[in-house]
Amino acid sequence: MQGKVVVISGATSGIGGVAAERLAAMGARLVLVARDRTRAEATLIRLEAIGPGVAHSVHYADLSRLGEMKRVAAAIAAAEPRIDVLVNNAGAMFGRRRVTEDGLELTFALNHMAYFVLTEGLRARLAAAAPARIINTASMAHRRFTLDFDDLQSARGYEGFPVYGRSKLCNILFTRALARRVAGEGIAAYSLHPGFVATRFGDGAGGVTAWGIRAAKLFAISPEAGAETLVYLASAPEVAGPSGGYFFKSRPATPSAAAEDDADAERLWAMTARLAGMPA
Repeated sequence: MQGKVVVISGATSGIGGVAAERLAAMGARLVLVARDRTRAEATLIRLEAIGPGVAHSVHYADLSRLGEMKRVAAAIAAAEPRIDVLVNNAGAMFGRRRVTEDGLELTFALNHMAYFVLTEGLRARLAAAAPARIINTASMAHRRFTLDFDDLQSARGYEGFPVYGRSKLCNILFTRALARRVAGEGIAAYSLHPGFVATRFGDGAGGVTAWGIRAAKLFAISPEAGAETLVYLASAPEVAGPSGGYFFKSRPATPSAAAEDDADAERLWAMTARLAGMPA
């Protein structure tokens, strides 16, 4: 990873924070996408201590808002002539339904739309660094769910965990459709399940949802263990699995049947592009 540029969201805590530190220790230059300035500045201090003399940087954005997604992608593209690895890792779960200023359900906006918009905004910079990689943090939580294309914004019968699970299904389907589009550009795309990790995840969900997650974390793995697959996909000289694949414990894994439906992947891509106001 010496001299390589890694753009990563959700790197101020949890598995993203661990992954950023490990990649910095390998010589990578980290470009963070963050919302919280205090945590981001603390992360930069840690990264600079690990890799002295490397100009790690941070761009601030609220990745639940389409305008912010597009703005930060444009800012990074202007600052970075080439990007070797893009890690879409930011995400959250919410106990009650919230709608963004763009009319999008918050989980869908943050966990899926931000992946799509950042990736498309930085795709030319990734192609300039070919061979390059895009890594999307998904979850085994996708397995119990399917997409309702008539209700992608979860307006009917909102429940936090199912909505989160469907957003993770979106991540895997997005990765499959993306891999087909970037194959000729020297870019590979992968999704992963990090395991159930004891991080800040779910702390802000509120109510019974947050209480249940806190209880479950008593049995969760550490962020260090959870980051291993992400670090492998970002740094391995060769990934032992196909572009578009889903990984767990640094090996190819089989997602649900719904996550392997290429017709749904293409339908999701078209609907996402339309929602984002971007070419399909």
